[in-house]
Amino acid sequence: MDTPGTISCDEELRHWPADEDQARTVQDRLRPYVRLDEPGPEPGFEGTVVGVDVAYDDARDVVAAAAVALDARTRAAVDEATAVGQVSFPYVPGLLAFREIPTVLAALDRLARTPDLVICDGYGVAHPRRFGLASHLGVLTGLPTIGVAKNPFTFRYDPPGPERGATSPLLDGDEEVGRALRTQKGVKPVFVSVGHRVSLDRACAHTLHLAPDYRIPETTRAADALCRRALAGI
Repeated sequence: MDTPGTISCDEELRHWPADEDQARTVQDRLRPYVRLDEPGPEPGFEGTVVGVDVAYDDARDVVAAAAVALDARTRAAVDEATAVGQVSFPYVPGLLAFREIPTVLAALDRLARTPDLVICDGYGVAHPRRFGLASHLGVLTGLPTIGVAKNPFTFRYDPPGPERGATSPLLDGDEEVGRALRTQKGVKPVFVSVGHRVSLDRACAHTLHLAPDYRIPETTRAADALCRRALAGI
């Protein structure tokens, strides 16, 4: 197995795959770099947590990415950046990271500070190949990452209890690949998975801390609104 932490992000971008077979080969090559043995920062830590999201203009094959940094303790916005690029990979379930990551990386690079934690609107190891957007982005940047998705993709779960904070395993067979997390009482759960360098317990705790009033984390809400504004302004 390759030694974690030796990926060259610039090299990966220079050789970005152009088709499905190449993309799956990249996933297989990079997956061993995912770190699942680190707890990650504690919820409410002193530092910045960044939400990333994208919006598409299908008519022009354009994607806009946003990165919004919040104070991890107070959830106050402290920085934001956007980037716009051409969509360079077709829509293929399980390979969405290849449509999004180049522009997301450009947005992250425009932030004035390095994130301590990144929250993705998508999946981490809760992915058929155990290498969703959050894991891919984490490996390329070396940053702790979490995937928080709005649906369970192809996996099964029992509904968590109705109270805020209730969880249930997200399962692929007998393997727990993430958790369904109820962020608001009586509201549909979100689906949390580890991306890179964060434990599942802390990933859920961060998600709950970042969603005091709504179903999805404030990081995702802010990034979603910003990338839509960026796309509208093109």
